[in-house]
Amino acid sequence: MKGYAALAGLLLLAGCASGPSLENRDAVTAPPGDSRHLTVGSAGFTESDLLAQMYSLLLRQAGYRTSMLTVANRELYEPALESGQIDVVPEYAATFADWLNAKAHGPDAPPVGSPDLTATMKALRSLAAPRGLTVLAPGRAVDQNAFAVTGAYARQHRLKTLSDLGASGLKVRLAAGDECVKRPYCEPGLRKTYGIDVTAVDPKGVGTTQAKKAVQSGRDQMVLTTTTDATLGEFGLVLLADDKHLQNADYIVPVVNRSRAGSERVTKALGALNGVLTTADLAAMNQQADSWRRLPEDVARTYLKEKGLLKRTT
Repeated sequence: MKGYAALAGLLLLAGCASGPSLENRDAVTAPPGDSRHLTVGSAGFTESDLLAQMYSLLLRQAGYRTSMLTVANRELYEPALESGQIDVVPEYAATFADWLNAKAHGPDAPPVGSPDLTATMKALRSLAAPRGLTVLAPGRAVDQNAFAVTGAYARQHRLKTLSDLGASGLKVRLAAGDECVKRPYCEPGLRKTYGIDVTAVDPKGVGTTQAKKAVQSGRDQMVLTTTTDATLGEFGLVLLADDKHLQNADYIVPVVNRSRAGSERVTKALGALNGVLTTADLAAMNQQADSWRRLPEDVARTYLKEKGLLKRTT
């Protein structure tokens, strides 16, 4: 019943999210808050659930009471983050920067997310601050678009990077989403940045089982997936390195409501992950939750304990 009430509150919020103008909000100039009870938001997919669980466990260890709220739609959870119905949420730097930019300046606004992490973070923080949001420091983990081929194909043609594939002159049929034909990070970028001869895009989705099977069978030569895809090995696939940095800097960043969770204590608790969590770690945890059917909370707790970030009794 409580979940329904929370969702109803978010829907109501979405319907009246205009509120005061950004220029008149006092959240930016008010002292950073330090509420004792913090709500951690998740976007409802495995990786977001894992990150949210780790945030919750680290905050509890730092002395906060926490609760979890899953809202799969960014159009709902971002206003809830502004209002304080959600206090902290895991986000992706470049994607969130572009989303906030479109919200502030319209859907046709030029993107501000880029492969340059420093520039991306600067743009993201400037967009988040007027909304009363603080973007904490990124760590080492990044969930970017990535391209994979079969291990056999890579060995046969001596491929380790996308530059290797471009230099090989091989014709490539690409399994991806149908939007790949016009997205700069996909077919156009592969052609322009790497000189890869993409002969066709097979519209089977991003990292779907169907797309991976198409590459495994030889129907397609490469698949668009992500750097934290945990199932590549099951299909005999390996990633080719994005050595010229075509993809945007989608490093994982905690975003907090400044007036409720902007304290140094929250920053320190969540920042403990920065020197530890890697892209490979996140992929392994995704695999445990998706393939091994372990609960995200159990996976998150085990990981934090193994890394010495959580007391064994927690």
